[in-house]
Amino acid sequence: MAGLLGAAPPFESSVRGAGALIVGTPRSSPLVARLELSPDLAEVGPEGFVVRDVVVDGHRALAVAAPGDIGVLYGIFHLLRKMQCGARPEDVAATETPRLRHRMLQHWDNLDRTVERGYAGSSIWDWHKLPDYVSPQYEDYARANASIGVNSVLLTNVNANALVLTEPYLHKVAALAGVLRPYGMRVFLSARFSAPIEIGGLSTADPKDASVVAFWRDKADAIYRVVPDFGGFVVKANSEGQPGPGDYGRTHAEGANLLADALAPHGGTVFWRAFVYANDGREDRARQAYNELAPLDGEFRDNVLLQVKNGPIDFQPREPFHPLFGAMPRTSLAAEFQLTQEYLGFATHLAYLAPLLRETLDSDTFAPGPGSTVARVLDGTAQRRPAGGMVAVANIGTDRNWCGHPFAQANWFAFGRLAWNPGLAAEAIADDWLRMTFTGDDRFVGPARRMMMESREAVVSYMTPLGLHHLMAWDHHYGPGPWVAEGRADWTSVYFHRADERGLGFDRSATGSNAVAQYAPPLRDRFGHEGTCPETLLLWFHHVAWDHEMRSGRSLWDELCHRYSGGVDRVRAMLHTWDSLDGLIDDARHRHVGALLRVQEREARWWRDACLLYFQTFSRRPIPPELEAPAGTLDDFIRIRHHYVPGI
Repeated sequence: MAGLLGAAPPFESSVRGAGALIVGTPRSSPLVARLELSPDLAEVGPEGFVVRDVVVDGHRALAVAAPGDIGVLYGIFHLLRKMQCGARPEDVAATETPRLRHRMLQHWDNLDRTVERGYAGSSIWDWHKLPDYVSPQYEDYARANASIGVNSVLLTNVNANALVLTEPYLHKVAALAGVLRPYGMRVFLSARFSAPIEIGGLSTADPKDASVVAFWRDKADAIYRVVPDFGGFVVKANSEGQPGPGDYGRTHAEGANLLADALAPHGGTVFWRAFVYANDGREDRARQAYNELAPLDGEFRDNVLLQVKNGPIDFQPREPFHPLFGAMPRTSLAAEFQLTQEYLGFATHLAYLAPLLRETLDSDTFAPGPGSTVARVLDGTAQRRPAGGMVAVANIGTDRNWCGHPFAQANWFAFGRLAWNPGLAAEAIADDWLRMTFTGDDRFVGPARRMMMESREAVVSYMTPLGLHHLMAWDHHYGPGPWVAEGRADWTSVYFHRADERGLGFDRSATGSNAVAQYAPPLRDRFGHEGTCPETLLLWFHHVAWDHEMRSGRSLWDELCHRYSGGVDRVRAMLHTWDSLDGLIDDARHRHVGALLRVQEREARWWRDACLLYFQTFSRRPIPPELEAPAGTLDDFIRIRHHYVPGI
C-alpha cells in the first residue's frame, strides 16, 4: 500500500501548479497533516475518506485524505468514478464512511473449481497452482472490489469441504490473502462443523466437548500464523443435510460461540447462516428459521453475526423481508443476497438487482418502532448496536466478462455501492455503471437505465407474479416446473403454490401456517388480510379464490394471466429498446446483449405458457382472448428435459 499511495512527494511538488492533487494520510503526507481536515478525518473512521477543495500557500488544490491507507484508496476510487461519470470538479467533494462494517462477497466455489450456482464459468481460484503461481486476475479482482468498497471475501462454498482448513490449503489461502490485503480485503473460509472428525481424528464435533474446543482453538491459531489478518469463518450448519450443533442436541448459539471463542483472541468473526430448516418438512419452511433462532437472541458472542437471507425462503424473485430482521435486537445481523441469478434466469436473463436490494433495505420492520428499516437494523441505528453487514453470493467466474451476462456486472457493482451506503438510489447506481461501462452519451444512458430499472419486475412477472414462489424445475432450477411434486415436500413447487380448484397461494395468515405472526403487529395486520396485503405478495400470504376481485377489477385468474403476459411484453420492450441503441456503443457488446435478450424473450414465453397452462388445469377458466395464446400443450412443457445445466 505504501508503494501505491506513498508519502505523496509527486503531488506535493506540484501543489503550486493549478489543479494540484494532494493524496495521503496525516502520517504519510506532511501536506495533508497541514490541512484543516482533522475534524472530518476524526469522524470518518479507518475506512472513510475526505475529498475536498483546499488552498495551500495561496494555491487551490484537491485533497484526497483519510486516516489510513485503505481510506485513501477508497477516496481515489470515488474521485475516479466521479470523473468517469462526467462530474464537474466542484461536485467531487465528499466526506464518506461506510455504514456497514462487513461488506463481503461469498463465493460458493469448490476446491475442484466447480461453482455451486455459478453461471459464469469455473472458479477464479486455481487451487492446484496455488501458492506457487498467483494469477494476475486475482489483483484485478481485488482492485474491482476495492473500487466499490467490498472489504472481505469468502473463498469457499458454504457447503463446506474441511480440506481447506488443512495446512497445504492454508498456504494457498495465504497467497490469495497476500494479493487481496493491499486492497483492504480480508479472507474468510467456510468451516465445516464436522471438521474435528474429518480432519482432526476426533470421534465427535460436539461443541461442549473439551477436545473439540481444543481442536478449533488450535486450528484458529494455525490459520493466523499463516494469515495474520484472517477474517474468520462462515458456517452453514444443520441445514440441507449439513452437520451442525443440533446433531449433538446443542443450539446454534452454542455452535457459533464455539468458533467465535477460538477466533476472538485474533480479532476474527463468525458469520453464522440463518438458512436453517428441519429435514422433515412438516412445518411451513417460511417459519422455521425464526422459530429456531429468534429465541436465541442475546446468546451469541459479540464477534458473531447472524447471516440472514433477504427473505424467509430462498432468494426468490420476490419475497417479503425475513422476519428475523425485526426479531434479533441483541444480535448483530448481516443481510445475505444472491447476485448469481439462481432463480432469475441464470446468466442469460437481464435482471438488475439493485431494486431488489433496495426493496429489502427499505422495508420497515417496525421493531422497535416505525422507521426501523432493514437498512437501519443492519447499520445498528435501529437498536443502537454496532454496525453489522451485507454479504452477497458472488456471480463471478472465469468468463471473459467475469459475470456471464454483460449486465450482470451491474449487480456486483450495485451490491458494493449499497453495502457501503444502503441509502443510495438504484437508478443513480445504474446511471454510474452505464457511464463507466459503456458510454456517457445520454442518448444511450437514459434508455438503457430505464431498461435496467424495469428488468427485475419483468422477471418477477413472467416467473412468479403476485407473490408466487419456488415454481422452478427441480434441482437445477432452470426453467418452470410448477408441476414438480416428487420428493421431499418443501423442495417441490406444489408445496409452495397450493393450487386447487378453489384457488391459488400459500395461506400464511392466522387461519393457515400463521407465518404472519412473526412480523411486528402493523405488518402482521397488513399482511394477514387479503384486503390489505400488497398484491405483490398476495399469494405468498394467502390462498386466494380464482374469482377474487383484484384492484384492477379483474378476477385473480385474469390478473394472473395479464401479469404473466405483461412480463413477456416487458422483455420485448427491453429488446426493442436495446435494438434502438445500435451504433451508440461497440458492436461486439451490443450484439452479445441483444442475443441474450432474444434468449430471455423466448424463455419468458416458456415460463408464461408453462405456468398458465398448468394453473389452468385448476382454475378451469379461459385465458383472456386479448392475450397471446400459449404455444403448445402442458404435456409439451412437462416433457422438456435439460442436461448438464451449469451451477449444480
